[in-house]
Amino acid sequence: MIDDKATEIQSIGSQKNPYEHNGDVFENPLFTPNRVTNKKFYIESYGCAMNFADSEVVASILQESGYGATKHFEEADLILVNTCSIREKAELTIRKRLTEFRKAKESKSGRLVGVLGCMAERLKSQLLEEEKLVDLVVGPDAYRSLPALILEAETGQKAVNVLLSRDETYADISPIRLDSNGVSAFVSIMRGCNNMCSFCVVPFTRGRERSRDAHSIVAEAQDLFNKGYKEITLLGQNVDSYYWIDEENNSTITFALLLEKIALISPSLRVRFSTSHPKDITDEVLHTIAKYENICNYIHLPVQSGNNRILQLMNRTYTREWYMAKIDRIREIIPDCGISADIIAGFCSETEEEHQETIDIMQYSKYDYGYMYFYSERPGTLAARRYEDDIPEEIKKRRLAEIVEVQYQLSLQSNKNDVGKTFKILVDGESKKDINFWKGRNDQNKVAVFAKENFPIKKGDYVQVKINACTKGTLLGEYVKD
Repeated sequence: MIDDKATEIQSIGSQKNPYEHNGDVFENPLFTPNRVTNKKFYIESYGCAMNFADSEVVASILQESGYGATKHFEEADLILVNTCSIREKAELTIRKRLTEFRKAKESKSGRLVGVLGCMAERLKSQLLEEEKLVDLVVGPDAYRSLPALILEAETGQKAVNVLLSRDETYADISPIRLDSNGVSAFVSIMRGCNNMCSFCVVPFTRGRERSRDAHSIVAEAQDLFNKGYKEITLLGQNVDSYYWIDEENNSTITFALLLEKIALISPSLRVRFSTSHPKDITDEVLHTIAKYENICNYIHLPVQSGNNRILQLMNRTYTREWYMAKIDRIREIIPDCGISADIIAGFCSETEEEHQETIDIMQYSKYDYGYMYFYSERPGTLAARRYEDDIPEEIKKRRLAEIVEVQYQLSLQSNKNDVGKTFKILVDGESKKDINFWKGRNDQNKVAVFAKENFPIKKGDYVQVKINACTKGTLLGEYVKD
């Protein structure tokens, strides 16, 4: 799914100059204590939650460089687009937006346009030289160099840094929460990916996997809770492979242990995480989820395909039987666990029978909801080099439509199963459709709405809500007094 946000800073984090990272020192050339400037920046973020979390790191670096934020790009001296390369449609959407910003550049002297993230690394030459859409290009591991790159771009030079790092985690930077609802926040625990799924561009645009130190993660989560946040989502391309050695205490922190450390901050702090790779999620993680009431009973477990041959071509390193056994294990240890998945229709050489096996595994797994796409070949991936993208687009779209219809029925039935039940809901705001209703999510990550009436409820409260009806995407309920 593609989403975009342009937001103003809600709070200001504190940084130091020079930056220190693993013994290296990075000077911020724009840093001046108590610096005041009229310059403003605007960020739009596309793609995954990691990109939105990265934009919060970028906002912190820019704030320290004296830039203020604006939610109107017309006011900005610096326009940045944090990009996604996971599908062709995403790149086309972003190119269109960059073209619009390039035109806007002409209306204000000195205005710069930059691209961040995955597209920056993959398409630097085209964006800078061939299409001349941007003034600076900054990859996911190079955000610390933004101040220097801005100075370079201001001289008329094309500024670029897309070098990947084996150790950058931005652990010492306090993200500035963009467009925060004050209730939920992302906390990045690792970067990069070591899984070489043949369809995926992430290992090439975000680099090798590296885990952030556990102390900084717990400290960030504690700080968020102290500021009134009630829910955090731990982010990584594959959170279950989190692994950090605490040399000071001569111990190893696995993802299960990290989950426990976060859960112990307070019973009032809900903990979520994304994303899991089926091969790495362990019984230790499942038992930790079951042990702590404030670790949400919800797992996003991408399947991608239900056919063993296609899974092998995708380099997913598991079989359909193995995946189904993992689903069984989750439901055994966490009986009421919500489960969602990513699914790709029309991968290279997929037959109708293999497509039907994907539908079959969906029905077996009974996903609460899913993220569904047809295959989009990405240049540079293993699949692009090894396999022919030989499924016609009309067949891809038809298969995707069938998958979407199956998931529609599964989601509807899952929600119908909840009618009559009462759930603990964390209120995160008003309903977008009707301001007379509150909305929030339950433990299984399902959205619930209920009437405000005259109850003394506010955003950030936990409330009991009895579900009376549903749609495929929303639970409809009523507040139940304690």
